[in-house]
Amino acid sequence: MSGTDPGSVPGITREELEALQVERLRDTLRTAYESVPHYRHAFDAAGVHPDQLSTLQDLARFPFTTKADLRENYPYGMFAVPRERVARVHASSGTTGRPTVVGYTQADLDTWSELMARSIRAAGGRPGDVVHVAYGYGLFTGGLGAHYGAERLGCTVVPVSGGMTERQVQLIVDFGPRVIMVTPSYFLAILDEMDRQGVDPRSTALEVGIFGAEPWTDEMRRAVEARSGLRAVDIYGLSEVMGPGVSQESGETQDGLHVWEDHFLPEVVDPVTLEPVPDGERGELVFTSLTKQAMPVVRYRTRDLTRLLPGTAFPAFRRMEKVTGRTDDMMIVRGVNVFPSQVEEQILAVDGLAPHYLCVLTRPGSLDELTVQVEAASETYDAALAGPLGERLAERIKQRIGVTAAVEVVPPYALERSLGKAKRISDLRRG
Repeated sequence: MSGTDPGSVPGITREELEALQVERLRDTLRTAYESVPHYRHAFDAAGVHPDQLSTLQDLARFPFTTKADLRENYPYGMFAVPRERVARVHASSGTTGRPTVVGYTQADLDTWSELMARSIRAAGGRPGDVVHVAYGYGLFTGGLGAHYGAERLGCTVVPVSGGMTERQVQLIVDFGPRVIMVTPSYFLAILDEMDRQGVDPRSTALEVGIFGAEPWTDEMRRAVEARSGLRAVDIYGLSEVMGPGVSQESGETQDGLHVWEDHFLPEVVDPVTLEPVPDGERGELVFTSLTKQAMPVVRYRTRDLTRLLPGTAFPAFRRMEKVTGRTDDMMIVRGVNVFPSQVEEQILAVDGLAPHYLCVLTRPGSLDELTVQVEAASETYDAALAGPLGERLAERIKQRIGVTAAVEVVPPYALERSLGKAKRISDLRRG
């Protein structure tokens, strides 16, 4: 289902949407059961069958899919169509084990392009815009997903990819893009490079920044908007479900990401009990694809923490609250759960600090210790102020997060810059 022109959001009521979801969910479960051995075995082990689904609530009886399941079926074991029908594959980096591989038929690629066009349009992009794509290309889904979506919308695409930051600035100045698609941490690196070159970000043609691929806070949004003058909006996706374009924040409301529920069915479950929680309660986000041909996924555990809320800009589609943490990037420091986004929030509240930071975990004795390395802001840098700034941040972390952290304020540009997803945790603990 799509609108009357590329990128338009379907005119549909909530009741019509839920009826469509039931129909598509039955087809997805049947395809998964009949065509993917993993799902046949998993459904049989759980004592469930696709024919037993009559309402959306019945989905809770079906088993979850995890990243480990995808890795165990590497490379093509989760595909529901013959490999010859797969038009493209993408994969994760595989830095912590086997990569997770995802496949797309041509129809899947068409759907992805349409949903990315819908997302760019919802963010504020329009046909004819120049779109600067600084997401990485290749096996990572970000670059090509953004690229084909922008083309589908009717935009002019500048396929820069990540890296070559000096050239990124030159192309932004020369080509005049209205929209940039990039990770928020790398956009900060681009802004830093603009400063070094004497380019005022507000003098460029940039008006809309579509930021994704990593958690970022509303405090980061306000800081980026104040510095650059563009409107910063969030996009969400993950390769296992499709890639970017699973949900998108409206550029008009900036109040959370509308899930494109005609193609993806979201659930939120308690991270401990794994039982579904009502809309409005926070928990772990779970997705079931509704239209994927090559690789349907059933109840995929994303590890992202959020909650579901009623739609606003697009009333039929529920919103997911901005993801600011993951169950697998949570640090436990002396019994206290700490997310990098919480640290970032406190950094942005201290004048004189920049949002470039690294959380370093060590265990010199029997107890864990957290050290936050954070850069001083370049425009106010004074080495004599490093101590007081560090003390101020350490105090805020203690009072507002409840954990004691050492703070090292380092000179501007001392920390390694991300060319894509930022590394926020360095775990140096033994064992």
